[in-house]
Amino acid sequence: MSGLVCNSTTEDQTITEIPLWTNGYTFHHLCLFIGGAFTVFAWVISFVLILSHATHYSRPVEQRHIIRIVLMIPIYSSVSWLSIYYYKVSVYFNIVGYCYEAFAISSFFTLLCQYIGPDLHSQKEYFRTITPKQWIWPLPWLQKCSGGEQGIWRTPRSGLTWFNVIWFGVFQYCLLRVLMTTIAVIAQHFDVYCEETLNPAFAYVWILAIDWIAVCVAMYCLVQFYVQIKETISHYSPFLKLLSIKIVIFLSFWQSSVISVLTSIGLITTSNKVQSPDLTVGLPDLLICIEMAFVSILHLWAYSWYIYTIPEASDLYGGAKQPIYHGGRWGMKAVVDSINPLDLVQAVSRGIRWMFVGRKTRMVDDPSYYPDTIALNSTHGGAVPGVGATEATIGRRAAGPGDGRYGGARFGEEGKGFADRNSGSHSIGEFEDHHHDQDRMDELDARPTAHEFV
Repeated sequence: MSGLVCNSTTEDQTITEIPLWTNGYTFHHLCLFIGGAFTVFAWVISFVLILSHATHYSRPVEQRHIIRIVLMIPIYSSVSWLSIYYYKVSVYFNIVGYCYEAFAISSFFTLLCQYIGPDLHSQKEYFRTITPKQWIWPLPWLQKCSGGEQGIWRTPRSGLTWFNVIWFGVFQYCLLRVLMTTIAVIAQHFDVYCEETLNPAFAYVWILAIDWIAVCVAMYCLVQFYVQIKETISHYSPFLKLLSIKIVIFLSFWQSSVISVLTSIGLITTSNKVQSPDLTVGLPDLLICIEMAFVSILHLWAYSWYIYTIPEASDLYGGAKQPIYHGGRWGMKAVVDSINPLDLVQAVSRGIRWMFVGRKTRMVDDPSYYPDTIALNSTHGGAVPGVGATEATIGRRAAGPGDGRYGGARFGEEGKGFADRNSGSHSIGEFEDHHHDQDRMDELDARPTAHEFV
């Protein structure tokens, strides 16, 4: 390692470009001006949307994730502009953006789960009753190459197992992204990161490959999850939400990666008007600044705050009764709640437990492996463990955004879940698996067998 030297141009070279036209601006200055203007625009639009949600914080378990997703736009545009300005240390800014990307993907998945049910227990009840749809491409092709529905890539028979596979597939990116970010910072400190080359002697190519695999798995699982539940949550406009986050992930990761690869292999070359730092850092980050401004506009429709407004009611004396929101003064409580990552840390922990702990008990304890038994017991009024509340759960799903998610009043005070464990108002991070017998069964049937894991 003592002879390993990164031939870095971005960190060592100072930009000395000539103007693009006579008495005009250099490419670097244009990147700063144009990128800065679009960054300010994205900040304003996103700030208005976040503030609107924070001051109309009527359903915290949903809106905390919406605020996290919307916050991705100003974070991405800011770190991109800072990367242009401080191009010699741009790697640190890019790492921050990529790390938040994992946070946003996990928040989006959790938001979709909240649309299904207000807590993990009711979500499991729902997924026990479903029949998993066929995997989308390319897994069907892999199935043909590895034994079809009897091979390793088969579709799980249990809806709950399918849900846990998707869960792990999404949240693994959180863990790996944070791990890769830590490794990248350490490698950069010891000058063995070297973003300018794909030489396997340096850390960049390996971190890029692991990130590429992890983000592909996470996005694949998100799309598969959407395909499975899109009819159930159609009144929440899930396609527009999925499109808005896929655009951001695609542009931020693939766009920068493609430009980096093309530059590394020599298909894109430098000149005295566009030097290496602006080609490898300025150009992709300028594009992100511009694109995030347009995505911020899309968010106004994809994550509208209007459905969370509570209409004014009359009190006993006929006077106007002001609606009660839970965002605190100026929405500050909502913002603090949104940036608290504890629920996502717990979700990652649950995914790890499911993947590596207690695989041998799954088929025995999971009633969703025996649909005929469930149907027979339901017909005769019998109780099947873990399925007793399914009918009520399905009935509540038909409610639209304006009526509250479960057919009654809007879901409001999140703290009710702590007073009544069975009230169905827990956030996704409050895992009930360890508290009573039913949840002990949930913990067991969240664990795969060696021959059921797909």
